[in-house]
Amino acid sequence: MKPRIDCFVPYVDKAQGEALSRVFESEPIVGDVVFLTNDEQPAGAPFIPLHKALATKAVISMAGAASEDFLLLCTQSTPVVPCPRALERMVDVADATGALMVYADRNKHIPFPTIDYQEGALRDDFDFGSLVLLRRTAVCDFVASHPEELTFGGFYQLRLFLSRKGRIVHIPEYLYNEVESDTRTSGQKQFDYVDPRNRAIQQEMERACTEHLRQLGALISKDALRTIDPTAGDFPVEASVIIPVRNRERTIADAIRSALSQQTDFPFNVIVVNNHSNDGTHEAIMEVNKSTDKQVIELIPERTDLGIGGCWDLAVRHPLCGRFAIQLDSDDLYSSTHVLQHIVDAFHRERCAMLIGSYELCDFSLRPLPPGLIDHREWTDENGMNNALRINGLGAPRCFYTPVIREVGFPNVSYGEDYAVGLAISRNYRIGRIFDSLYLCRRWEGNSDANLSPEKMNRNNAYKDFVRTVELQARIKLHSSNR
Repeated sequence: MKPRIDCFVPYVDKAQGEALSRVFESEPIVGDVVFLTNDEQPAGAPFIPLHKALATKAVISMAGAASEDFLLLCTQSTPVVPCPRALERMVDVADATGALMVYADRNKHIPFPTIDYQEGALRDDFDFGSLVLLRRTAVCDFVASHPEELTFGGFYQLRLFLSRKGRIVHIPEYLYNEVESDTRTSGQKQFDYVDPRNRAIQQEMERACTEHLRQLGALISKDALRTIDPTAGDFPVEASVIIPVRNRERTIADAIRSALSQQTDFPFNVIVVNNHSNDGTHEAIMEVNKSTDKQVIELIPERTDLGIGGCWDLAVRHPLCGRFAIQLDSDDLYSSTHVLQHIVDAFHRERCAMLIGSYELCDFSLRPLPPGLIDHREWTDENGMNNALRINGLGAPRCFYTPVIREVGFPNVSYGEDYAVGLAISRNYRIGRIFDSLYLCRRWEGNSDANLSPEKMNRNNAYKDFVRTVELQARIKLHSSNR
């Protein structure tokens, strides 16, 4: 007999709930349809309170209400229309592979594919689409494990548990159509996880991820982290501002002048890696050079296949690179003339191998943009090195102790290179934080992440999940070797 499904769907009001319920009740393999509701409660229909979001209590209630082989969780209240035999296809794949969880692509005519689930897909905003099939026995095992009850993170907690216990399978087929409920651009969405209004949610997600790492044997203790000697070795200058650039004739002069304006009690230089710009970027660099007696070094790589990471690697290995390598993107500016001094003082005080500051979002005319200051206060000395595997970025400006970053090396990519080295450093070394604003991040139409296509977002997210997977395995291996 073919396995059957109980469906759990969001309920907002009577018209929406009845319309969504009819979609699934018409499917031949569906048993019960149960509503998930926050406020308004459906009359005469089974329902489960969400408790603000899909809380752990709601997951426990779903397990108790289900009687069929699988649970189908619909995660959005806007219209969802399965393609013919879509639910049977999801069940067949789960049956054949033994998967504990199955999800698929959606929207055949305006494609919005999902990506494969990797071991390191630990970010809590992983996009599974709005239809997720769950094996009932696995959900019951989750309930029996007595997890910490979370108000917002029940589903995140559940899927981390399932990833430890078995397979999560992505079907690369368009099995349903949905109406996108969040129409903001990628550039607007990417800062949600650092919005102070979401702090309570993020703290819950951090607890769930930390427990997951503990269960895997991948948790790093702060007591195991090493520090540096910030006075060791000989360097031509104390600090180098590193600016990779390609075709930014409109902004590069502002960035260099911002670096040159720094007032310090130590010598520093500016290393601009001009990655074969074919506009007026080189001329803009030369124009600034004419007007200063400070050292601005323009490096033009011999190779033509370098990404941003490759440009960074070239700069930090250059013989003129200073003891500390400090980021400045070609679009952006330092927030004051004392940023370099503040950073280098913090390196000497905290003896950390990497230092990350805070930045403010603004438009091209330096008018503030929401959410304003991005200070990544989710980072703590106690657990930042572990929570780093969950969040999608570590902040800016990123500053490195040059001997360590030369040891780690940058991957030759143009997205996620900073995240990759930050994770690798945090496995072995202390990372320091400055929660004051050091940096003005100018958002404009020329930003590389201003409005990414779904396909580009997927490539970026898949790469960061790969980086997390590598780092997760490295941490598990580190623990094994220390036993």
